[in-house]
Amino acid sequence: MKEFILNVLRGIVIGISNVIPGVSGGTMMVSMGIYDRLILVLTHFIRRMKEAVALLVQILIGMLLAIAIFAKLFSEILFPKFPLQTNLFFIGLILGGLPVIYKKVKGVTIRFPQILAFALFFVLVVGLALVGEGNGASADITLSAGTVIRLFAVGVIAAATMVIPGVSGSMVMMILGYYNTIIDTINELLNALKSFDIAAILNTFVVLVPFGIGVLIGIVVVAKLVEFMLRKIPAVTYWAIIGLIVASPFAILIMMEIDAIGIIEVLSGVVLMAIGFVISMKIGG
Repeated sequence: MKEFILNVLRGIVIGISNVIPGVSGGTMMVSMGIYDRLILVLTHFIRRMKEAVALLVQILIGMLLAIAIFAKLFSEILFPKFPLQTNLFFIGLILGGLPVIYKKVKGVTIRFPQILAFALFFVLVVGLALVGEGNGASADITLSAGTVIRLFAVGVIAAATMVIPGVSGSMVMMILGYYNTIIDTINELLNALKSFDIAAILNTFVVLVPFGIGVLIGIVVVAKLVEFMLRKIPAVTYWAIIGLIVASPFAILIMMEIDAIGIIEVLSGVVLMAIGFVISMKIGG
C-alpha cells in the first residue's frame, strides 16, 4: 500500500510538470527516483508485464489526478499569482533528485566525453528556453488528413521531450504552437465528461486520439533509445542527464514571467524551494 501511494504521488508530480511550460516531466521522473524503472518496464513490457502494468497504472492514476485536479490550480492560480514561489518550489523538486542521479556516476573517472555530454545538453535546455520564451500561439486544427498527421507527429515529439530529462515537453509544444490547442481540448473533454455530452466527447477525440497515439509511440521509441544508451555508454548518458537536470532551473527562471520581486516573495520562495527539495528526496528515496 505504501508503494502504491508513493507511485500515485510520483505520478501527480510528473503529471503536473508535463503540463507546465519550462518544467520537465523526465526530470521529475529522475527526481522521484522512478526513471530507470519506468524505462526498464517500457522497453521490456511483455517480459515484465505484471510489474509494468502495476507500475504504469499507479503512475497513470497520479497523472490523471494531476491533470483533472491540480493542473488548472497551478496553471491558472499559482503560476499567475505566485510565479516566483511556484517556480522555486519546482526547482527544489528538481534539485532534490540530483543526489539520486549523482550516485550513478560517483567514483567514475570524469573524461572528455562526459564533460562534452554535460555541456551539450546543458546548452540544449537553456537554448530551448530562450527560443521558446513567450511563444504560445495556437495551431490551426481544421479537420484534414494533414492535421491528423501533424497531431500524430506533435504527439511523438511531445512524448520524446517528456521522457528525456531536462527538456520540457510543454515548452516544446509551445514552440510548435500546439500547447494551447491540446490543453484547451483536454479541458473540453473534462467538461464534456462531467456533463456526459457524448457529441462533445467524440469531438475532442479528433484531436486527442492522433496526438495520444503519437505520444504512446514516442514514449516507447525514446525509452528504447535511452535504455540502449544506458547499456552501451552509461557514464556519458548519466552525465548528459545531469547536464539536462542542472540546466532545468535556469530554463525555468528564463521562462518565468514576473514584474517585480519583493523580499517576502524571495523568502517564501526559498522556503518552498527547500520544501520541494525535501519532498523530492523523500519520494525519490
